Amino acid sequence: MPLLEVRDLTVEFPTRRGVLRALDRISFTIEAGEVLGVVGESGAGKSLTGVAIVGLLERPGRIAGGEVLLDGLRIDNLPAEKLRRIRGRRIGMIFQDPLTTLNPLYTIGRQLTETMQTHLGLPDAEARRRALGWLDRVGIPAAAQRIDAYPHEFSGGQRQRVVIALALCAEPALVIADEPTTALDVSIQAQIITLLKELTRDHGTAVMLITHDMGVIAETADRVAVMYAGRVAEIGPVADVIRHAAHPYTEGLMASIPSLEHRVERLRQIDGSMPRLDAVPSGCRFHPRCPRAFARCANEQPDLLAAGATSAACWLHAHG
Repeated sequence: MPLLEVRDLTVEFPTRRGVLRALDRISFTIEAGEVLGVVGESGAGKSLTGVAIVGLLERPGRIAGGEVLLDGLRIDNLPAEKLRRIRGRRIGMIFQDPLTTLNPLYTIGRQLTETMQTHLGLPDAEARRRALGWLDRVGIPAAAQRIDAYPHEFSGGQRQRVVIALALCAEPALVIADEPTTALDVSIQAQIITLLKELTRDHGTAVMLITHDMGVIAETADRVAVMYAGRVAEIGPVADVIRHAAHPYTEGLMASIPSLEHRVERLRQIDGSMPRLDAVPSGCRFHPRCPRAFARCANEQPDLLAAGATSAACWLHAHG
């Protein structure tokens, strides 16, 4: 049984001009010890998927359909208080903006120790010892001297590392990491990626890694879900998706990544832009930009279909 199972997750935003469907029947699983990368352009619904899973959707957004199961138990319909306990203990969240996570009035040491004491029931001395260990692991220099400092005394990149320590210190079963390394320089980025890999290996932690950086996904993830306009366009093992993309959108994404092996004069790009939520085309959402679209694409929306080692929501893979 997968650790996380998302079935037909649909998120809607009611507006004065009607209901906008931001996520349209998203489905995927993550096994214990697995890293699932979620990639796509800005506005594809990657971050929204993460916050919907943990029940942090901002109003008026709401889950309009589908289920989210953690260890086989539904969590999308739990009362807020129950979900809050699961969020701290079983699911760790790493947000892009450290200032939304850290409390400016408490030292980072206090925030780390209180998190561990709340969820793991540790005595003071042990919680502080572990807090130092976590600051060390995420690359905070001179952790013993910095543990009693406040968030504003750290640089942006260091604050992001503290947020990562805070998300991981209660040893959750699932970590949802939304662009966790964007604000960090390359050497620290590598350190964080190594840390996420260690967690999956040593603790069987499952990680949902949301990023627009295909390099980070190639380095870290086991499987990747490619999102486009609120739907999963393709999902499968990372190497297969990178080398043998089955969806024309994925092909376009991969072609726009610079390669170290082949020098090209200019990178290919996908013409056009992703549709706005209030102007989603009929049929396959990608068809207006797709070089291989045919009549069926404009009228019928494809679900994920088997396409070699991956699954792609594309009529090119329909048999019959």
